[in-house]
Amino acid sequence: MLLHHGEDADRLFRADWSVAVHLELEDTYSKPEEDEPFRKFLAGEPDDYAWFAGWASVVRDATASGKVVRRVRVVTEPHTDYTRFALHIAQLNAEAGEDVRYLPRHTVDPTQLGGDDWWIFDDNLVAFSVFTPTGAGAGLATTTDPVIAAHIRTIRDRLWPLAIPSADYAVATAAQ
Repeated sequence: MLLHHGEDADRLFRADWSVAVHLELEDTYSKPEEDEPFRKFLAGEPDDYAWFAGWASVVRDATASGKVVRRVRVVTEPHTDYTRFALHIAQLNAEAGEDVRYLPRHTVDPTQLGGDDWWIFDDNLVAFSVFTPTGAGAGLATTTDPVIAAHIRTIRDRLWPLAIPSADYAVATAAQ
């Protein structure tokens, strides 16, 4: 595997691919760039979402060129504060062109999830999310190993049809 971080990791999203799918398994993430927006969310304060502009630009550029960007968030119910925050900003993902879906953890056999967050670009490049011991992102570890890619494709193909579009999931959970 090759570890990519910073601009090197960003290049993966500008490479030549057609479909990128992301699986998120954690209920809470520690991203320094989200600390202040998360605090504002919890306090009910307004946010200009300038911190989100970089990712939104990556997604807009990708989808404008015909690429598809998808994300499945496996979440525990009731939600953590971070899950509520992520659901709140999922609208920004959608506005940029990303299809974000939610899968309640209790609706899927945990052995079918694997144990890692990852991206799969098309069917052959897998990028595992790497975290520091404190939970902060440390980059992406990539592989094109055909056995690993086949395993990730199986997970992707099993979970995607079960996941609920973020707008529908937000409405359903708000009614609870």
